[in-house]
Amino acid sequence: MRAPSALRIAAALALLAAALWWAGPARVVAAARGADWRWIAASLLLVAIDRALMAYRWLALLKPLLRPPLPSAGSFLRVFFISSYLGTFLPGIGGDAVRTYALNRLDVPVADAFASVFADRLLGIVSTLLMAIAGVFLARELLQDAAIVTGLVIMAGICVTASALVFSETAGTIGLTVARWLRWRRIERLVEGAVTGVRQYAQHHRLLGFILVISLIVQVLRVLQALCLGRALGLDVPASAYFAFVPVILLVILLPISINGIGTGQVAFVALFARAGVSAAEAFTLSVLYLALGAVGNLPGGALYALNPETRGDPQSSG
Repeated sequence: MRAPSALRIAAALALLAAALWWAGPARVVAAARGADWRWIAASLLLVAIDRALMAYRWLALLKPLLRPPLPSAGSFLRVFFISSYLGTFLPGIGGDAVRTYALNRLDVPVADAFASVFADRLLGIVSTLLMAIAGVFLARELLQDAAIVTGLVIMAGICVTASALVFSETAGTIGLTVARWLRWRRIERLVEGAVTGVRQYAQHHRLLGFILVISLIVQVLRVLQALCLGRALGLDVPASAYFAFVPVILLVILLPISINGIGTGQVAFVALFARAGVSAAEAFTLSVLYLALGAVGNLPGGALYALNPETRGDPQSSG
């Protein structure tokens, strides 16, 4: 196991243990035991809708880059769901790397495969950031939290820099210049391919705007999922609190500190929902259910992966 991955696993376990100790294991069990399964069923329905929208979003981004002959739509959907499932267990952008590789196995050029995955990830982050900024203004006391404001500023800077790769020839040229300065041919080829692929979207403003709207709808659905889980636990919290806190929590989960937000998500839920009068035990239980809900949403990919063992290295052959 590589050192960065080991450190992330250690951080995830340490933060999870700290949040559980803070909440109190017995109180967490008591909070979970009384959950209303009708509201949990509603949250599962919302997860199914958001996964469908996410698949549609990525296929819409991929379509203008494809050249005939084209694999079947089912092949691309299989790639999406299997990579999402495997991403549950991989650190950082591991799921994105799997999707890029699988697309290349479907004879999609690496630059185009990377471009579709990059644009999909970027628009997802931008939509989360926009929701988080709106949420901060719903709960203005969050503006007094230096860590939250700093995080939003840093994430905004990352989004602006990444967006420049799409729309700015100058940014692409600078990236290539830096890659050449490093005198590492592999990095140079990677940067050149990435910039070439991503900049294809510079001519598709309307598509990117439409996908951003879809991404915002996905973020709204994710907030509503947390709201349903909160209702399942009997939390007396207004909907505005969920819209204020959940997007910020989703940004915290994206931070490359732990594995898939384990630990960081629990700490963020407990710290933020305490502002709405939610006990540590209830907030911890909500966080566990929320992360578990995301894992359940990826199970269709797990089923595709398990039922087609001969295609684990080649999503194309089962299409």
